[in-house]
Amino acid sequence: MFTDQFAASIAEAEKLIATAPHIETPQDLGEGYQYLAACIEAVLHSNWAGELAQPMFISGTGPFTKQGLDNPDTFYFGATISDDAEYVVTGKRGGTVDLSFQILAGDYTDTNVPASVMAFDDRELNIDADGSFVLRLGPEGADDDPNHLKLPTGSTQLLVREVYSDWNVDRGTITIERTATAGQPIPELTAEKVEHHYNKAGRDLVTRVKTWLAFPKWFYLDLPVNTLTEPRLTPGGLATQYSSVGHYDLADDEAMIITIPNSEAPYQGFQLGSMWYISLDYINHQTSLNSAQSQVDPDGKIRLVVSKGNPGITNWIETTGHAKGILQFRWQRLDRELTKADGPTSEIVKLGEVASHLPYFSDNAISAEDFAARIADRKAAVTNRMQG
Repeated sequence: MFTDQFAASIAEAEKLIATAPHIETPQDLGEGYQYLAACIEAVLHSNWAGELAQPMFISGTGPFTKQGLDNPDTFYFGATISDDAEYVVTGKRGGTVDLSFQILAGDYTDTNVPASVMAFDDRELNIDADGSFVLRLGPEGADDDPNHLKLPTGSTQLLVREVYSDWNVDRGTITIERTATAGQPIPELTAEKVEHHYNKAGRDLVTRVKTWLAFPKWFYLDLPVNTLTEPRLTPGGLATQYSSVGHYDLADDEAMIITIPNSEAPYQGFQLGSMWYISLDYINHQTSLNSAQSQVDPDGKIRLVVSKGNPGITNWIETTGHAKGILQFRWQRLDRELTKADGPTSEIVKLGEVASHLPYFSDNAISAEDFAARIADRKAAVTNRMQG
């Protein structure tokens, strides 16, 4: 049977989920099985939707196929490429605050982060007044044309990230063609090809689960709990992204107050992640905020409160019952280095004492009805994005 090996891979992945070291509650395990379902969907989609001879941009993660601490403000697209072929990428910028490109050599695994062999954002390209652009990538570049780039040796993936501070603006568009095979039909499926797709999807499934279980240990869990690092260039080669990271462990009656300057960066965002290394539910809960969505205090700082219970402020970041999790700030499209002064500070207080620790509590206070309206706006915006 074509699916025998894939079924065995599902069983192997299920064991990895069921025995994950961070599982402490029924919620942890239940979300693990939900995550497994999303991983199965994602690897089937990626293995059956694209062909090396006829590449397409495939959504790498979304509300229901999460991986790699996905940013709720970002659309992720990826295409499989080869360094010996030429490609034409055609797009229109839309309302994104940051449009970036990255070329990888290799794949993410539980023992390896692939080499980032090229990374840049659209400021390095010639773009028409209406936001349209054409980017050529191949074995030969053109020194006098920033939109015609040479692919580094070993290139295997082209990743594109569109970052939106406002979830209601018009989306951009992006397509890719391999010039030598553009317009040609995809070869008919054979039994060998079908078996290959299923077997590779199975291998990808196990690798995907192993990989993202390893990442928190590599980059977060050895840090002191309930703290955040100074801003630093994000590992992995992104051109203009800094990040500040940490992990939290809060009792039901505790809150983490995070204070950070509202920077001049075009994009500044914060989110929580679960121990499965994926975003928390950002549709029905406020588990992330970027600077455009946040209440900014009169002193120019943003004060976020991470807690299970509602502290009654606009910038409440909901843990959705996760006593432990990941903390992540991102700054993108920067034109200067960030320092410690640009980064966050944090303190742990009792939930009932939050008001006394916020110097502008009255400015930040919000009624239950108004907070519910914020959630309704989030859900509507995500629904519109998915339909766009």
